[in-house]
Amino acid sequence: MKTISPRQLKEELASGRFILLDVRQPDEVALATLPDALNIPLNELPQRLAELSPEQPVVIYCHHGVRSEMAGRILERSGFADVAHLGGGIDAWSLMIDQSVPRY
Repeated sequence: MKTISPRQLKEELASGRFILLDVRQPDEVALATLPDALNIPLNELPQRLAELSPEQPVVIYCHHGVRSEMAGRILERSGFADVAHLGGGIDAWSLMIDQSVPRY
C-alpha cells in the first residue's frame, strides 16, 4: 500500500481515476469531508466490500491516517491491487491544502 501526501491527492483529485474512500464514522463526516468521497466506516468495510471494485484504484482517508492504513490492509487482503492512504488524514489536508475544512 502506498501513502500519498495531501499535495499528491490534490493533484490527483481532478483525474477522477480513483475512488476516494472515507473510513470515518458518520458524525466525523458531518464535521468535515472531502468532495466526492464515499463513506464506508472502517467497522463496516468488510461487510461492504461489494460496493467497491477491486479493479479501480482506491485512495482512503480518515482523521489522522491510522484507520485508513488499517482499511488499506483489509482491501489488499481482499484482492484490491491499487490502494493508497492519505498520510495525516483529513487533518493534514486541512493544514496543508484547504484551511476551510474544519479541524476537530
